[in-house]
Amino acid sequence: MPLLQETKIDAYNLEDCYTRQEGRIYLTGTQALVRIALAQAQMDRRDGLGTAGFISGYRGSPLGGFDQALWRAKAHLQDSKIEFLPAINEDLAATAVLGSQQVETDPDKTVEGVFSLWYGKGPGVDRSGDALKHGNAYGSSPHGGVLVIAGDDHGCVSSSMSHQSDVAFMAWFMPTLNPANIAEYLEFGLYGLALSRFSGMWVGFKAISETVESAASVDLKPLPSFRKPTDFEAPAGGLHYRWPDFPGPQIEERMVAKIEAVKAFARANPIDRAIYSLPQARFGFITTGKAHHDLMEALSLLGVDSAKAKSLGIDIYKVGMVWPIETEGLRHFLAEKEEVLVVEEKRGIIESQLKEFLYDYPGAKPKRMVGKYDEQGTPLIPWIGELSPSLLAPIVAQRLSKVFTGISFNDQLGFIEHTQNAIAAPGGVRRVPYFCSGCPHNTSTKVPEGSHALAGIGCHFMASWMNRETDSLIQMGGEGVNWAAKSKFTGQGHIFQNLGEGTYFHSGSMAIRQAIAAGANITYKILFNDAVAMTGGQPVDGKITVPRIAHQTWAEGAKRIVIVSDEPEKYQHTNAFPQGVTIHHRDELDSVQRQLREIEGVTILIYDQICATEKRRKLKRGTYPAPSKHVFINDLVCEGCGDCSDQSNCLSVVPLETEFGRKRRIDPFSCNTDYSCLKGFCPSFVTVTGGHLKSAPVLTKTLEIDRRLHTLPFPVLPDLASPYNLLVGGVGGTGIITLGALITMAVHLEGKGASVLDFMGFAQKGGAVMSYIRLSNRPDNLHQVRIDRGMADAALICDMVVGTD
Repeated sequence: MPLLQETKIDAYNLEDCYTRQEGRIYLTGTQALVRIALAQAQMDRRDGLGTAGFISGYRGSPLGGFDQALWRAKAHLQDSKIEFLPAINEDLAATAVLGSQQVETDPDKTVEGVFSLWYGKGPGVDRSGDALKHGNAYGSSPHGGVLVIAGDDHGCVSSSMSHQSDVAFMAWFMPTLNPANIAEYLEFGLYGLALSRFSGMWVGFKAISETVESAASVDLKPLPSFRKPTDFEAPAGGLHYRWPDFPGPQIEERMVAKIEAVKAFARANPIDRAIYSLPQARFGFITTGKAHHDLMEALSLLGVDSAKAKSLGIDIYKVGMVWPIETEGLRHFLAEKEEVLVVEEKRGIIESQLKEFLYDYPGAKPKRMVGKYDEQGTPLIPWIGELSPSLLAPIVAQRLSKVFTGISFNDQLGFIEHTQNAIAAPGGVRRVPYFCSGCPHNTSTKVPEGSHALAGIGCHFMASWMNRETDSLIQMGGEGVNWAAKSKFTGQGHIFQNLGEGTYFHSGSMAIRQAIAAGANITYKILFNDAVAMTGGQPVDGKITVPRIAHQTWAEGAKRIVIVSDEPEKYQHTNAFPQGVTIHHRDELDSVQRQLREIEGVTILIYDQICATEKRRKLKRGTYPAPSKHVFINDLVCEGCGDCSDQSNCLSVVPLETEFGRKRRIDPFSCNTDYSCLKGFCPSFVTVTGGHLKSAPVLTKTLEIDRRLHTLPFPVLPDLASPYNLLVGGVGGTGIITLGALITMAVHLEGKGASVLDFMGFAQKGGAVMSYIRLSNRPDNLHQVRIDRGMADAALICDMVVGTD
């Protein structure tokens, strides 16, 4: 067997992503956001400033794991005097951030200033508009600064709709930075805080799924220093937060000066750059963010590397701050170009600014500029969905061929078309996300015959594709209010509304208040599972209990409140509830709901059962009592009728092929001891009380492991001179993400380039999960993190259904 060439391995520690100051580190997108704050604290210490830091926001994909990364980095944050406040919703987080900028003008301050990070996904940006607009208008402090991190889901992968927050930022006159990869997170984040300090503006920062949910090897750069512009003088009174500053036109007037300060800072500290700096280039591309790497990969597919681009006369201008556009550097780039193609994902923000600027500009202009539409008004680069190299390549080839008439891309386009057409659909077979084994929603989302339910934001939304008479979707915090209007114009008398306790605490309590005020006939089923399960199992950001919810909704005017639980006995001897509240076992759910739907007005059903995944985690940690009863199926008695699956809706009830036909069995290693499967009338079930499951068999003898490894064929190592694309696919919860992390970390330790992008969404609920792994000898060879359609060099398939999809 050939031996691996001995490779020097980096002595890397997982905490090095925060502590290492030079060389290379391996960073996830969320860790990069944490490091921005740590680096700012370090810069302030270097510059002799006695500042502190503050971070607040609300989770949501693609920023679903940011709060968890902050909690894991708690010791580093404390050492850097950075406070983390997980807010109950996004707009209150923005208000808290505004408070951090008021510290510097307070005579009782204990620090010189507070730099702050706000975070929220696209819908959180939308709902926080008033708070963010006020914060930006009133301003940052000279030794503070605010970075507004927007988690944008351009492809609507894990959201109710796609978002492009830079459009909202523009409406509030908020400068916006668009980093293209994780390495630029560090550079752009520190740039944004410095810009905020100088201009008095809050600064937007785009964190799209493609970057923030990826991980990569990053070369660390020295901490920067920023130049103070010499061509700008602030007006009397300055640009920053002050008091008194009563409502009036002076705030809007100061905004004009702030925008000029932003442009001056950008001139003194350019964040835009020309890739090749070819003054005589005939063709120019203008890009930003992810679209830049899409373009670079598209050019690579067309065989246009840096040498060919320079020989033809092609240059690329990468924009870092998408609004307000810095025109000084662009003016030099645009001059005398025969054509300029603006490549940006979603709406054309840069293109519209450039055309407005060029309309009245008296100097040399490009002969033609196209982007979302060509010179004939025909759609060119889509403004919906996401861009990809294979989508851009034909567009780029067409535009280049108009200017460089002697070149042809037929061979390259033929190859791209062949790879796209080679992908065959498997006939509709796919992994559909589903409730985890033992999930409380398996029972709680059921409605009585003749009733209907409305879905909401949360894991329970999956009931809408499970034949449970559940449909509709509304923004977070609006649950049931649509019914308050709709019910006035339909013949339906009553509706059930599912509402998670995390959403209730975030904003859903106001929806209940509105429904009561409107006199709606609705039952809110508040699903209390002790975790914000859809985003990773975080605790609710505040003190919330079943009795507190009961008291609050009773005080608001609910007509009837009932508690349903798998453990009702824990409430039998308590006086913690308001008078009239009744306690029921979950087996009574159907009859209880039938009673509630007959009551006029708003009624409340609080369904209390711990999240199955959180229960499993707590069992592993020893913080939850181990179950004393386990369920098994005697396959000799089982007739394979499937009633146990119908009763429980549980994925741990699995088929068993026998010589007598298909039967059922309980998978003991995924079972979360919910016991719903026992509700059916079946003599094949056996319960064992007092026993404990044996651990799954593992290989423990080193010699046995070595013997088995030596029987495996030695792998053919890929040539990493050019990027190597490895696609890993499987089912959520089976280690696909871990596998991707192991491979990329191994490549990182060998000093090579590696990146991984994980697509999860609802995958943790049994759906498909993919890891896009890209490897190369050099990190700068990896233009993007996603593997385009048909471009994988190898696939590591961990589930046959996902593998055929």
